[in-house]
Amino acid sequence: MSSSTSLTGKKIAILAATGVEQVELIRPRDAVREAGADTVLVSVEDGMHDGRIQAMNGDIEPADTFSVDRMVGDVSVDDFDALILPGGAVNPDKLRQDERAVAFVRAFVTSGKPVGAICHAPWTLIEADVVRGRTVTSWPSLRTDLRNAGATVVDEEVVTDNGLVTSRKPDDLPAFCAKIVEEFTEGPHRA
Repeated sequence: MSSSTSLTGKKIAILAATGVEQVELIRPRDAVREAGADTVLVSVEDGMHDGRIQAMNGDIEPADTFSVDRMVGDVSVDDFDALILPGGAVNPDKLRQDERAVAFVRAFVTSGKPVGAICHAPWTLIEADVVRGRTVTSWPSLRTDLRNAGATVVDEEVVTDNGLVTSRKPDDLPAFCAKIVEEFTEGPHRA
């Protein structure tokens, strides 16, 4: 199968809230779309304005706004083939405070369906209690939290552990995007 059609027919959820790091939303979204996937932007009520979330550049400069396709309380892991969790410090902090978002992430990981999380996004994985026993990477300030949650933390541009793909920062996006397309093409993983 060519890379341009490797994800044809797959539906990918992107879970994000106001405060999402714009480049970590659009680059992975564009990568899976270029591989043929359909994407659905899923969010929580907190911080939304007129059905849109505010993205940021470098966590502090307002960037573009993005229309939300579905609310997290109205979707199920069964609706999707894979999940992308972009970073930005504020975004996962909002998500980890929403019980429905945490349950959605937990259901994805426990289902074996592939998940990609970059930068600060593993905060939501920690809240969902799905990093125990897994090898992951993240933005440096989350690494103690990840260790305390039972993860093995490494400092690498992209790490894959049984369908869970993690990366450290925007500079890692080329490797992250290539790896999520690969993992999302392979589909569910079982431990």
